This record gives sequence, structure tokens and C-alpha cells, in this order.
Amino acid sequence: MDMFAALRAFVAVVENGGFAPAARQAGQAASSFTRHVDALEAALGVSLLNRSTRSVSLTTAGENYYPQATRLLAQLEDANNQVREGEGPPRGLLRVSLPASFARMHITPFLPRFMAQYPGIELDLLMSDAMVNLVEQRIDVAIRLGVLDSSSLMARRLAPHRRITCASPAYLARHGTPATPGDLAAHACLTFAFADGERLWRFSQGQRIEQIRVRGPLRANQAEALKEGALAGLGLVMLPTWLVGEEVAQGTLQPVLAAWQGEIGRPGVTTTLEGGIHALYLPDRKGSPKVRAFVDFLAARFGTPPYWDRAL
Repeated sequence: MDMFAALRAFVAVVENGGFAPAARQAGQAASSFTRHVDALEAALGVSLLNRSTRSVSLTTAGENYYPQATRLLAQLEDANNQVREGEGPPRGLLRVSLPASFARMHITPFLPRFMAQYPGIELDLLMSDAMVNLVEQRIDVAIRLGVLDSSSLMARRLAPHRRITCASPAYLARHGTPATPGDLAAHACLTFAFADGERLWRFSQGQRIEQIRVRGPLRANQAEALKEGALAGLGLVMLPTWLVGEEVAQGTLQPVLAAWQGEIGRPGVTTTLEGGIHALYLPDRKGSPKVRAFVDFLAARFGTPPYWDRAL
């Protein structure tokens, strides 16, 4: 039995939901996938799949075996790619995890230039605000915003991740400009929706820290919706500069409390008041030319300070 062929067949059947769909995707006969999986189950002495005429599902043994099989195949693919990449320009498949809004604004517009510069690299983008597992999802590099959790991942800081408090000139003309964080209690504040319902903004000025419970007419779990509300004059927002830098430069949003550094707070959660925009990758990707090419490209495009902060 070709163990790697059997593993690939098993994983393909699981990921495609059946022998026939896996065979169609690979352009092969379904019987070849059946033979490989049968041989794998015979070698292991257990059934990995529950089979019916219409569907397949993992057995308990299959549920335990599947993630290990995917990791093993990913490690083999990584080893092969690193050997191939050792000669010549960066090339091969590069799987990238990106936060959706940030990617739309600051990464995808530059990708045609990156791909023209590195024609041997094939990009596979996963755009989601969910925290993905780099091993399980076979991600080569992930872009993360904010304060990093402790982990074994390698990290390279690409830019600061700063938040500012701002509002439309029309809102400030009607309601006045807050001079201190405490003044926010009398203002409409547009806030990010947390599951616990808390609306807490934290500010620092040197060693001084102030935490203010705010309220307002709009909560959302998507920052771009809050920006649109602020542009419409609904209230004040605290948003990252990469999201509102252009509007501040154009004057459609006006920063307030400029002497204070802000952060969205959660009760019982202590963080630094400035995180970063980081590229994360597994330790074994550190020497990967394609990872290095992508991360270097982003760092050069963002600049120091990043272009979205230059009007602030």
C-alpha cells in the first residue's frame, strides 16, 4: 500500500463528502479512491468511514484519525515546498489568513502588484475575522490585529494598531466636542457589540488611566458599520486608524481627545493600550522564501509610519 496515496484519498473523501465528489475533483475513477481507503482501513484494522449509498461520515476512529492525517500531509507538502523553494525565486502555494475589513482596504488592492512581482507564487486567501488554527487550516502566514496572545508562533510587527475617537463635524457642531474622557458620558457613542453587552472605553495619558462606560444609539459587531454611523452624524466612535485614516484626512471625521490614547475595554481584561498589526507564522515557515516575500512586501507597502496614519 502507498500510505501517502491512501491518506490523500481518505482526506479527499472526507473533505468532499464522498468518494464520487472526491474522484470528480481529482479527475480520477471513484474505484481508485475506494481501493485506497479500503487498504488504509485494512492496514489499521478499523473502519474510518460510515458508508451509505448517499453519503459517508466519519466513525469515532475516523474523527480521531482525520486531523492527524491532515497534519501529516501538510507537513509533507511543506517539506516538499521548502526543498523546491531552495532554488530560484519564491514559488508555490501560499495560504494566507486575513482579517476581512483590513484585507479589503489594505491588502487586496496591492495583490496584483505582488503577483506580478512574484509570478511563481499562487495565493490562497482565507478572509475572516475568526481566529484560525494555522496548523489545522494549513495556513502559511496570518495577519492579526491588536494585542497578541502568548503562543509558539513567530511574529513580525508590520505596523502599530492605534485607535482614535472621532465624530463627524456635523455631530460635533450640534453636541459640542468632549474635552476629557469623562465628557463622553453625555454623548452618543457608537460601540462594538460584545456578547456580555458591556460598553467600556479605556483611555490613558501618561500614567493616568480612565475607564468610561458609554452609551449610544448603535451597536454592531462589524467596525465598518460603526464608521458609516459616525459619518452619518449618529455619534462618536473609537476605531482603528487604518479604518478611519482616509476620512480623517478628508475631514469627514474629526478626531477628539487627541491627548489621550484609547482602547476598547472589557471588565476584568487587562491589555496594553496599543497593539500591533502582525504577520504570524509557524516556526518551520521562518525560512520560507514565499512567506518572507509576502511579509516583506506588506511591510514595504504599509511604510513607517503606515500610510493611513500620516494625516493624523
